[in-house]
Amino acid sequence: MLPIVRLATLEDIPILLEFEQGLIKAERPMDPTIKDGNISYYSISDFIKNDDSDVYVVEIDNSLVASGYARIKPDRHYLKHDKIGYLGFMFVPEEHRGNGYNKLIMDALLKWCKARHIYEIRLDVYDVNTSAIRAYEKAGLKKHMINMRMNIEDMEI
Repeated sequence: MLPIVRLATLEDIPILLEFEQGLIKAERPMDPTIKDGNISYYSISDFIKNDDSDVYVVEIDNSLVASGYARIKPDRHYLKHDKIGYLGFMFVPEEHRGNGYNKLIMDALLKWCKARHIYEIRLDVYDVNTSAIRAYEKAGLKKHMINMRMNIEDMEI
């Protein structure tokens, strides 16, 4: 059956919450600053309900196989654009990876942004997540800035 790309609904929330936990599980080894225990990154229902954001899913045989959101955010006052389209929550369960579903999500999110006259697109990805970086580069995104961090708690300064 052909994949269906559609807007998520509130009825999709239980599966999307599973996707969110899958994303957190995948990202924990990449980020020592993520809290232990049960956490949540997003208010997915707010993304679905708000006018300045939307969640898209890919569905096959009545099962969700991919997700992602776009939201409009104000940007810094000194940049050429006032607002950006911020993308996130890109997730494809392991058993469905490699089938082009992330590309379908990306295309839907970019169309959503363009329809709202938002042309500057941003997202965050861990530098060690090479497969995600490759997927985003294939979609046309380019590396732009590096976010650096350190923990100085136990350092002698």
